Amino acid sequence: MLSLLSLLLVILISILVVKVAAVALTLTGLSAEAARFQARSAFTGSGFTTQESESVVGHPVRRRVVMLLMLLGNAGLVTAVTSLLLSFSGSENANDVWYEKTWFHLIILFLAIYLLWRISSSDWFDARLTRVIEWALHRWTKIDVRDYVSLFRLSGDFAISEIIVEKGDWLAGNTLADLRLNHEGVLVLGIERADGRYVGAPRGATELEPGDKMILYGRGEVLVDIDERRPDLDGFTAFVRSCKKQAALEQEEDAVDEQTESAAAPSAETSGA
Repeated sequence: MLSLLSLLLVILISILVVKVAAVALTLTGLSAEAARFQARSAFTGSGFTTQESESVVGHPVRRRVVMLLMLLGNAGLVTAVTSLLLSFSGSENANDVWYEKTWFHLIILFLAIYLLWRISSSDWFDARLTRVIEWALHRWTKIDVRDYVSLFRLSGDFAISEIIVEKGDWLAGNTLADLRLNHEGVLVLGIERADGRYVGAPRGATELEPGDKMILYGRGEVLVDIDERRPDLDGFTAFVRSCKKQAALEQEEDAVDEQTESAAAPSAETSGA
């Protein structure tokens, strides 16, 4: 009987773990339905397809939640199977008391699972449990609800990259104003100094030193080129070429904007008339 109670306890804890994970995923920006599916898929290890997991693996908080779910799911499965085997491993003898018989264990197990399923699928219970979990997560954890991958549009040509400034680099010894990275369409989000200090949103007068770690946002190919650039003629040529390409891209974007505004103007006049 004790092993049967252990099995039911494992099932109850599993339901709560999946519910907490689903709420946590919801707080990161996933829809409630997608969060429930991803949580159940990760916990059971089934249905977690590549296409549907892209929104999870690209987000650091969601990735940690899913990894924890996978670990707990494997541990819970082993515990549940062990408890189930222990519940029905004893041979049924004529001398067994009524509460030790296999059929009684089966009835209790099915009734308990049915009761847990009805409670967990209740909208009233789900709404109140969700509020409690959200309060607890905000109270004792720091879940960042912003999806930076979607926010920065990192799925296209743009990327965020960390570049370490080394001695002899094109970056070393220059200020941000001298480097004119904005002419290449690159933004400097922050600089982590070699001594651990962090400079957020640095200004043009900020000078780069060997050992600094720069956090840059821009087109991926440009970031790679900057990381490999050296302070010589080839490096200067690469800088000029990158600036010209960025200027051409900006002109194309301006042309598209002008066409869009021109197409929208007649529609506005027509609706006004």
